[in-house]
Amino acid sequence: MAEPYSVSVDVRGYETDSQGHLNQAVYLQYAEHARWSLLRAAGIQQTDLLDKGVGPVALENTVRYRNELRAGDAITVSCRFVWGERKTFRTEQTITKADGTLAATVTGVAGLLDLKERRMVSDPLDYFRALAADPGLLGL
Repeated sequence: MAEPYSVSVDVRGYETDSQGHLNQAVYLQYAEHARWSLLRAAGIQQTDLLDKGVGPVALENTVRYRNELRAGDAITVSCRFVWGERKTFRTEQTITKADGTLAATVTGVAGLLDLKERRMVSDPLDYFRALAADPGLLGL
């Protein structure tokens, strides 16, 4: 299994709630940013998927909040794809403060949707493997 890919993010003031900590929905945005950053690093652009007639779909996301984040916090968001043998795959992500404190974990189940048929493709791993310039980053 590949080491998790990670991106750095600084928490912005407008992303915080009235209590001064990061709004719950923004954790999912950070996770999404890390997933797309990983795909780009592996050589897959969103247009590559669209050109193949497929698009990623989130089927389930679970956020476990561990420690609060505040405006100005420097964080790292990791991402690892865990491939299955069927239509879906998992994502495992952590959001960590600069001092190493775990702020949250985000786990998900996803797949690739055939955009014409509006059904999940049976072989998402094959699409990613074929499109990736660096499949090792995706754990392939």
